[in-house]
Amino acid sequence: MDTKTTVISPEQLRRQAEFCDEIKAYWLAQGVTPVAFVDTYGCQQNEADSERIRGMLEAAGYGFTDTEEGADVVVLNTCAIREHAEQRVFGNVGALVHTKRRHPRQKIILCGCMMGQSAVTDRIKKSYPYVDGVFSTHHLWEFPALLLRLLKTGKRVFLIEDSPGSIAEGIPVCRENRLKAWVSIMYGCNNFCSYCIVPYVRGRERSRQPEDILGECRDLIAQGYKEITLLGQNVNSYGKDLALGMDFADLLAQVAQIPGDFRIRFMTSHPRDASRKLFDTIAKYPKICKHFHLPFQSGNDRVLKAMNRHYDSAQYLELVEYGRLVMPELVLTSDVIVGFPGETEEEFEDTLRLVEKVRYDALFTFIFSPRGGTPAASMDDPYTKADKNRRFDRLLQVQNRISEEKHRAYIGKTVRVLVDGRDGDLLTARTDGGRLVRFAGDDSLIGQFLDVKITDCTTWSLVGQRPTAI
Repeated sequence: MDTKTTVISPEQLRRQAEFCDEIKAYWLAQGVTPVAFVDTYGCQQNEADSERIRGMLEAAGYGFTDTEEGADVVVLNTCAIREHAEQRVFGNVGALVHTKRRHPRQKIILCGCMMGQSAVTDRIKKSYPYVDGVFSTHHLWEFPALLLRLLKTGKRVFLIEDSPGSIAEGIPVCRENRLKAWVSIMYGCNNFCSYCIVPYVRGRERSRQPEDILGECRDLIAQGYKEITLLGQNVNSYGKDLALGMDFADLLAQVAQIPGDFRIRFMTSHPRDASRKLFDTIAKYPKICKHFHLPFQSGNDRVLKAMNRHYDSAQYLELVEYGRLVMPELVLTSDVIVGFPGETEEEFEDTLRLVEKVRYDALFTFIFSPRGGTPAASMDDPYTKADKNRRFDRLLQVQNRISEEKHRAYIGKTVRVLVDGRDGDLLTARTDGGRLVRFAGDDSLIGQFLDVKITDCTTWSLVGQRPTAI
């Protein structure tokens, strides 16, 4: 793969905008208002990519629907991180043959991380002839050209050529959420963890210019957004490729100094690049949420080395200790992989011991899923699925107990929350640390920061009420 970053020029993006105008004219000539269905799998970066896909579709005259049935174009933005996600995509693509039979003019387009794998695109070419278009993450900015070509020729289009990672500023964005916004600060990954396909399908790390990020954040705040999440496969690596003398902590500080009533989150962090400076920055600025998602993946040093994680358990624990020293209120969450190839029972016990020591507020837990093309996929693994399921259940039991204990400690406290929606009869909100709170109230409170007194809890959420005015 070519590793040189390509900056997409304003002229190239203007041409794509012209293609959007041509698509709009195509439908106007037929007296039709087309509708699109965009379905997203996987991580927040995919969600951010889908917002740009919707933005380009909106510029091309499309409205949106929440079902494949009757849609003029169906776009599936795919995820390659685990086998289960891939199988879901193939299952849903298989079902689309029926909707296309009922609506022959429907165009079916696949994009996202799965489309960066040649084995996947070869399978689509051979076994799914009703799929009209495919593009990898590197070609997202060319989506209007692909769609126009499909409409004009009716022939299949595959934009999957090996390409250097690109930065394209100025793609239109259509955000479904009017309260919380994703802002990508960088793309790709240089870490090459032995189990992860991301560097192969999203390319090498490339950072956006700080003025572009800050400009986007200012615009969002001016529009009334209350929460901005800065995104990257490893946000802690931000700026290394720019040679501007600015790192992620510096960027975070600049965003935090933008005037307005809002808060900032970020994800995801890699422990090898997390610094004391970053923790100090989070502690310094009230607008930065005191929540750090810091994946450790395994508590055993041999397994961490086999994963190519570039830190050991002692270094990880030192980071946690410093973070809690400067922010006693810090909420810590993490990712854990159970059943990495060759992981022994004692090595798994090290993971349980680390979880007990750190006492995370929540964990995202996964059973190892081999990804073709990664080193871990060919590693010897004598343990059965049953062995891994048993370990997985033990980990859940430990973490669920800790999560409930952590939540019980909130009872009686008053916390600041951002009210973000409704779940049945109760409003939903998130604390600064990302904890879900449910409480009674009317819809006029949605979008506001409020103080809520915690009265009860479950393993996964908090129950609250608005304090009575004196």
